[in-house]
Amino acid sequence: MKLKIILCILGLVVLAQLIRPKELSSAKAVPVNMLAGVTKEVAKLLETSCFDCHSAQTNWQWFDKLTPANFLVASHIRDGRKALDFSQWDFLAAPQRNALLYSALNAILSKEMPLSSYTALHPAAKLNEKDIDLLKNYLLNNAVGKPSPVETTANGKAQAFVKEVKKSPNGVGYIANYRSWKAISTTERFDNGTIRIIFGNPVAVNAIHEGKTNPWPDGTIFAKTAWKQQQAKDGSVYAGQFVQVEFMIKNVKRYADTKGWGWARWKGENLLPYGKTVKFDSECISCHRPERNNDYVFTTPLDIKDFNKK
Repeated sequence: MKLKIILCILGLVVLAQLIRPKELSSAKAVPVNMLAGVTKEVAKLLETSCFDCHSAQTNWQWFDKLTPANFLVASHIRDGRKALDFSQWDFLAAPQRNALLYSALNAILSKEMPLSSYTALHPAAKLNEKDIDLLKNYLLNNAVGKPSPVETTANGKAQAFVKEVKKSPNGVGYIANYRSWKAISTTERFDNGTIRIIFGNPVAVNAIHEGKTNPWPDGTIFAKTAWKQQQAKDGSVYAGQFVQVEFMIKNVKRYADTKGWGWARWKGENLLPYGKTVKFDSECISCHRPERNNDYVFTTPLDIKDFNKK
């Protein structure tokens, strides 16, 4: 009797192998071209640790192909490609490529990636401190040039006034009065050579006063402005050409599909809306995902004593 049960179980296991996710049905993984502009060492690191789930170049091990494990693996791959897909590298502009690497580094530093469940069976994908330093140093020294030497911006003229600013592709409108809000934090992006000031609307400032910042209340709006980082002859750093302003707008119901936040960005002095489709904000969510336990917000407000109510 026991032998029959064992044979039946084995038979079911064998038959189950006929049921496979479509990812396994494809003939061969499409190789990713050499990542343009990236050093061989960094490209190899990304290929070993990231490509299996974050590109069309997937290397399935024999145990990955067994049903039902293959359905779980296929699900991880689908989710991974949605968040970050190196197969799209050739179609991206340099700033987007840098942002992609910056997002990857954020996920690594927050220990979100690679998944521990994945590295347990794929130890070659583990990243050590040397690997992380390699990626950090590349972004710091190679992803973009060093800050430009001192130079005048727009010939000393003020930024041109834009009468009408088009809405973001997802319908979010430009908020012209953000300059009157309080500056709540500053930051910099070493991967693209910008310095930034984050402004908060009155709802955000009140939330800081009351210590209610995780989650932030509905109505909170952040405006993150960015300028190119310039360096004077004496080594001091200052804001150069205006790069962009981007908004995060909290409304749990309205933006339920995008983690409770509305995202929008306008680039350059002409304030051109960023994004070709309404789904452009998936990039924003991907970058902010490491802060999901902090309501997807990177911003740490300045000391509360700086926010005296008037």
